[in-house]
Amino acid sequence: MTHKTLLKRLAVLAGITTVSMAAHAAKTELTVYTAIEAEDLKKYAARFNEEHPEIKINWVRDSTGIVTAKLLAEKDNPQADVVWGLAATSLMLLKGEGMLQTYQPMGSEKLSPKFKDMSDNPVWTGMDAWMAAVCYNTVEAKKLGLPKPTSWADLTKPVYQGHIIMPNPNSSGTGFLDVSSWLQIFGEKEGWTYMDGLHQNVSRYTHSGSKPCKLAAAGEIPIGISFAFRAAKSKKMGAPLDIVFPTEGLGWDMEATAIIKGTDKLKAAKTLVDWTASQKANEMYNEGYAVVAMPGVAKPVDYFPANAESLMINNNFEWSADNRSQILAEWQKRYDGKSDPK
Repeated sequence: MTHKTLLKRLAVLAGITTVSMAAHAAKTELTVYTAIEAEDLKKYAARFNEEHPEIKINWVRDSTGIVTAKLLAEKDNPQADVVWGLAATSLMLLKGEGMLQTYQPMGSEKLSPKFKDMSDNPVWTGMDAWMAAVCYNTVEAKKLGLPKPTSWADLTKPVYQGHIIMPNPNSSGTGFLDVSSWLQIFGEKEGWTYMDGLHQNVSRYTHSGSKPCKLAAAGEIPIGISFAFRAAKSKKMGAPLDIVFPTEGLGWDMEATAIIKGTDKLKAAKTLVDWTASQKANEMYNEGYAVVAMPGVAKPVDYFPANAESLMINNNFEWSADNRSQILAEWQKRYDGKSDPK
């Protein structure tokens, strides 16, 4: 082989290597809006990327109400490709605005019907259910002489005045599931009467659903209305919490996934959404959530009751989504004076 031929071959091989490296480096980037707990995001992306290293996820994370408002504000110029982990009631609202791409992920026939959009043109797919819970700090409550509540009604008793924190439903999905569930449990008129009584005992409203439980776990407040996943996580980390599941029933919502209509990365978006409905993804959700979309997958979660699903109310999601703006406006008018500054 002549020196000239050798140089040519080396040049060709170098070119192939450069093209190969460039192809490998040219990942598809998806902008994903989410309200998933911040500490879980890296885990979710890492598990997905084990199977799909060709897709990079750029997260935009905030509380449910903030993410929902952001998506609505961007309706005419969408910035997100996918929503992975937002309340189903929010996705139903976006569906009504015509913002979601019709898509039924591969394998969705294995999911429970209650976790699926059963319409002719399905746009969202459920992942897991999160449910209300009350975080009761046994140490702080003992110092203050506060009995352990067992029901929602108990929380209106004068003994708890100034000792309860709960989330603002305008910014928190947990806050909204609380409010919408009370209106269903007690009836609309009595539901607002109940919240009037509760408001007397609330010291402040946070803009995060997990914060009331985090504050209770830290001993900054004896009672935080939050959700069961956060309560169980805090208790597992050693916080002196009793987790109360009120006897009237638990409000709940689904975390769900959807593709934003108009994305120019539809193929990658479908790949992600297919994976979010897979058995592997459902097993991952079950690491924190006792109820997941795929039947037969869920194993018991520490500090959750074995009958968690039976405690969940028969939630009318369509009613909640249809009445969301009126409910939030009424709540704001009545109670927003105690909300944390934004």
